[in-house]
Amino acid sequence: MKKIYFLFCIIGIAMPYYHLIDFLKYNAWSMNGFFELLYANGAVSMISWDLTVAALSFFAFLIYKFKNRPVRLLRYFACLFLVGFSLALPLYLYDTHDAN
Repeated sequence: MKKIYFLFCIIGIAMPYYHLIDFLKYNAWSMNGFFELLYANGAVSMISWDLTVAALSFFAFLIYKFKNRPVRLLRYFACLFLVGFSLALPLYLYDTHDAN
């Protein structure tokens, strides 16, 4: 199972950055308009809010876990804010798989 989590970590880095680079190439390497597109229509807004709530829930879960048993929070926060939830959650699952 750990190999699957690791594979999801790789996919969680590759796919978001692939699409970010594609967006930047299309827009002459400018971030102009990026955040407006997050709420361009109902479908995109739904996905944006779904991921936002999931990431915030994971953030709260990490803080709760840290209070009960110290975990390396900085690693997961960095992944969450620099890449996204698509890396932070699989990395957490990968790191804690043997502890369960």
